[in-house]
Amino acid sequence: MRAIAVTPKKAGSAQQVELPKPEAARGLALMRVLEVGIDGTDTEINNGEYGEAPPGSYVLVIGHEALSVVETVGEGVQGFAPGDLVVSTVRRPDDCPNCRAGESDMCLFGNYTERGIKGAHGYMGEYYSEKPEFMVKIPAALRRFAVLLEPLSIVEKATFQAWKMQERMLWQPKRAVVLGAGPIGILCTILLRLRGLEVHVYAKSAPDSQQGRILADLDAVYESVDDHPVMRIKDELGQVDFILEATGNSTVAFQAMAQVGTNGVICLTGVSAGNRNVEIPADVINLQMVLGNRVAFGSVNANRRYFEAGVQHFQQAEQRWPGIFDRLITRRVPFADFKSALDRRPQDIKTLLTIAAG
Repeated sequence: MRAIAVTPKKAGSAQQVELPKPEAARGLALMRVLEVGIDGTDTEINNGEYGEAPPGSYVLVIGHEALSVVETVGEGVQGFAPGDLVVSTVRRPDDCPNCRAGESDMCLFGNYTERGIKGAHGYMGEYYSEKPEFMVKIPAALRRFAVLLEPLSIVEKATFQAWKMQERMLWQPKRAVVLGAGPIGILCTILLRLRGLEVHVYAKSAPDSQQGRILADLDAVYESVDDHPVMRIKDELGQVDFILEATGNSTVAFQAMAQVGTNGVICLTGVSAGNRNVEIPADVINLQMVLGNRVAFGSVNANRRYFEAGVQHFQQAEQRWPGIFDRLITRRVPFADFKSALDRRPQDIKTLLTIAAG
């Protein structure tokens, strides 16, 4: 079968390779990939920044956001049949207590694997085989944008855990800030608007960009950080109850910690690469965190429960804002043009690589 793979840690090594077609062995389903979403992780792996091939392989098939269809099911597979649409989760557990409890996203030992990232081939190929416990069934009505479920699961987890933490007190959040207007930022805005919060989004895109127009239709307020710096958010808005940081910029992350309001919570989802040193108002942040009962936490990956929650919120949001998810998909690129798909462009929100029709 055809697949797109990299030589880990080698910049610009993405190429089409031929690999054996997997089989639907006992306990496994054979999946035919329809389309794969491209995100910053794929680009960074192709840039040679990280990535780990599976044992015995010198290449890593990339791609961790995929919509697939069940081709065949092996003996013992229940709950799935040929023709079912599926989004598979990304992380596979090791033997730590959290992983054994179904929470591989909270792994203690760090010996997990991740499809298309760490120690396991991803989905940017024609087929893969999978265990049912990592497969999430997708209603046919969500086919057009279901590939967005993996990034949606990230903010499902971030918001669920933030609200869970805040059960420590009487908490009635009204205002939220989202930093970044990429897929993660927009999807988080959708979840926050479904919760009824006033949402302010800060990013570099122009207000009249596609991102800005989508956010306006969600009744969120969009501000360019060129005119409204992060360090002035609290002065401009007043009390901020929740902040989601989705820029991957460490300077922005620390600036944002000083902007969260009393009894507020900030979730960091962006991953900062490199060894940047930043100057921060450490005493101010420390004082505010202690005296204001503030919480800062990080969140990465998501387990099955958050994928399942995403399916429900897909349906709710689509009913409230018809077509909103389709607008996040700004390019669909044929399989043969994979290099174009990996080339992120300023106007891109989400690029999809089309693997097969269906």
